[in-house]
Amino acid sequence: MALTDPGFELRHLRYFVTLVEERNFERAAARLGIAQPGLSQQIRSLEKIVGTPLLDRSRRGVQLTHSGETLFQEARKVLAQTEATVAAINRAGRGESGRISIGYVASAAYSGAVVGSIRDFKRHYPHVEVELQEMELRQQLQRIADGLLDFGYIRAPAPIPPGVSVQVVLREPLVAMVSADHEFSERAIDTLARLADNTFITPRQPPEVGFHRNTLQACREAGFEPSVKAIAHDFTEIAALVGIGTGIALVPQSMSRVELPDIHYRPLQSVTVTSDVAIAYRKGESSPATKAFIGRYRQKISPPASGEMVVKAPVSGEPSDTDGSEK
Repeated sequence: MALTDPGFELRHLRYFVTLVEERNFERAAARLGIAQPGLSQQIRSLEKIVGTPLLDRSRRGVQLTHSGETLFQEARKVLAQTEATVAAINRAGRGESGRISIGYVASAAYSGAVVGSIRDFKRHYPHVEVELQEMELRQQLQRIADGLLDFGYIRAPAPIPPGVSVQVVLREPLVAMVSADHEFSERAIDTLARLADNTFITPRQPPEVGFHRNTLQACREAGFEPSVKAIAHDFTEIAALVGIGTGIALVPQSMSRVELPDIHYRPLQSVTVTSDVAIAYRKGESSPATKAFIGRYRQKISPPASGEMVVKAPVSGEPSDTDGSEK
């Protein structure tokens, strides 16, 4: 008979390996927690299944035949692999293994939110593979909704597709990015209205999205309608355009950590508009690994008395929970 015999079970191998390791039926039965006659019966059943004697009963003690020695070596491998497989399944069920695809906008990475949270997660879930992809925020949201991306770091605000949850985790003050020869490159900006005659550069976004929306809000708060060129592809292009004098830009404070030639970052007084880092994920997520990542992130957020959400992050802020109005 072959090991595909319907009567064959893993316990047969476990009993046999234990017997060989103990070299004694009585000790093996005690270790297995069964009666000695029951163990003897199981070994005979195994011999019947494999179709050949496994023990040399012409000699005293537990002595293996050549077939028995072969089965012992292979059975240990099978049992070890079985234990490893069960452990892997349990890890996957607990979210301790698997794969998570994470999107991010570069400006969120500058804030420290991306690297810090993933590093913390990997410390507790080392077997989970994390795939990072820099991606435009609207593309992230749509891919999350379509099940093609598990998690995203974006900049609010943005239209939220159905089935996607978004939570602001960090609010950053805005600063002005100006060229080295700009009149305010070394001077304090007491009011944003001082920059009303400038052209403001934003990424290629609609007026209700991200930096474009932040710029409009901040300027309108200062009492003027800005001239906006939504022409940049990313932060690098914004910096290049500012550096050559095409215009200026309002960017999150964390971007000032990136020191570039001919670029100055100036703090803004009396501006209440913030640039918000948010996380995005599917409602009712079923992947254990992704659920573990989301759960780990939520452990960092605690609701203070004010009802707003506060996240422990490198740049201070007072985040809030949102499912539809912010990105």
